[in-house]
This record gives sequence, C-alpha cells and structure tokens, in this order.
Amino acid sequence: MSLPIRHALITAAGADERRLPLQNLSDRRGDWKPVVVIQIDEMLEAGIEHVGVIIRPADRPAYEAVLGPFGPRVSLVEQAAPLGYGHAVLCGREFVGAHPFLLQVSDHLYVGGGEHSCTAQLLALARSERCAISAVQPTPESQLCHYGTIAGSLVPGHRDLYQIENVIEKPTPTVAEQTCVVPGLRLGHYLCFFGMHVLTPTVFTLLEAAQRTAPSDKLGLSPALAALASQEKYLAARLSGRRADLEARLGVFRAQLALGLHGPARDAILAVLAEELTLDATLRR
Repeated sequence: MSLPIRHALITAAGADERRLPLQNLSDRRGDWKPVVVIQIDEMLEAGIEHVGVIIRPADRPAYEAVLGPFGPRVSLVEQAAPLGYGHAVLCGREFVGAHPFLLQVSDHLYVGGGEHSCTAQLLALARSERCAISAVQPTPESQLCHYGTIAGSLVPGHRDLYQIENVIEKPTPTVAEQTCVVPGLRLGHYLCFFGMHVLTPTVFTLLEAAQRTAPSDKLGLSPALAALASQEKYLAARLSGRRADLEARLGVFRAQLALGLHGPARDAILAVLAEELTLDATLRR
C-alpha cells in the first residue's frame, strides 16, 4: 500500500445520514459546529489533506454553505440515486484515484479514549502495517442487526489487532455463533465494524465487479470487504475510544456528552450532571 494516506471519504447520502451530519454540537473545545465539520477537523488534524463528502444532489446547497470555509480541502461528490452504501463508496473512486483512503460514515462521531483521536490511531496502524484496516468494537449479539461483523483471529504478538478472514453484513445471532466467534471475546460478543476504515483502491475494483454481476441490486460494502480479505492483507483493530451512533436512541445526546467529557469542560459537565441528579431526586420525593 502506497503511503502516506492523504484522502478520505465521508458518506452522507443515505436516508438516515442526510440530516444528522448538519446537526450542530459543541466539540471538545466547546465550539458550536455541525457534526460533519467536527469529523473533518479531526481528519485534517490527523494528516488527511483531501476529504470527499458523498451527498445527494439536492443537498448540495446545504453542504456548500457549511463546508465552504474548508476551500479546496473538501469536495462534494454526488450520489445521483440511493443504490446502496457500496455504491456511495464507489462514487468516490474518481476523487480518491489510485490511493489508499480513509472511509467514515457521517452519522457517527468517534471519541478517542486517550491522547490520540480514533482517526489518528487508525491511520497510524494502517501506515505501520501497510495494509487495509478496519476499526472494530466488541458488540453484544443483540446489536448484530445494525453492523457488519468480522470473523478472524488475533495477530500474534498483538493484543488488539486481528487478521480478517470473512465479513458478514448484519448476521443473525445463529450465523454469528457459527461463523464469527473470535477467541478472547466475552461470550455472546462479536467484533463489529466501528464505522471507520482505511481501504486500498482494490475495494473499488471489487465493488465495480459486484455491480456488473447484479446491476439491479443495491450495492453493499461488506461483500466487497469479504472479497478483499481473500485477496490481500486486511486487518481489524480495536481502538482506544468509542463510537457514538447519532441514529441510536438518545444518540445525539450521548454523542454530545461523550465529546464534553473528553474535553476541557469535563469537570464542569460532571458538576452539572451531579446537580441535575440531585434536583431530580428532590423533585421525586
């Protein structure tokens, strides 16, 4: 894989993604910004130079208004029809070119658990391992219906790095138990995608081949990633941090709380929470 990794794609054309990327939140420093701007700021800080945001054509004016200050560092790439997540990624082929790239979904925020952001951690691993790599998170079987899930084995000498053997999109618990058990995880837990990947241009070739095979079907990404695992080195990594799924119940609230607790206002936020809990207990007497 050629280095460094300078390009990134953010998918924002899905029905569930169109509204949330433009939702304003307070970032770690307390600045009021749309979610997509918080994501792009983190990417640029981690060393990404060019970001392509995949959008519906009708949403272009809204995104131009929000992303205009980034200038040529950010480009809007249109997905003309809702033909699947894999198709959205394939729309970014011309923007990315023959380069490895970072891929993120726009309805998640990622909150690093230490000094480095989740984006910076994943990019560092991709550079050191010189291969495609996807962030994963141990997930209970009750949530498998929301995520792509990997089958694999721990890389010798590493604690949180896995060799991917297969990828299954939203498996049932029965299928996961038969095919996705990863040694070392708690019973009933599986490694599910975090919503953040570094991929090689090979994935575009695989997506294009799948599109030719079934041109009338919606194009998913997980089958292409499963094929990628059979063609080249492809790893999964558990990062120090967490994802905040904005689409989940109370997702925006949880994302805002996570951002605040990992910023300079942590003590003030904890004080407010303690005060609110006290007031709530008083009112319930």
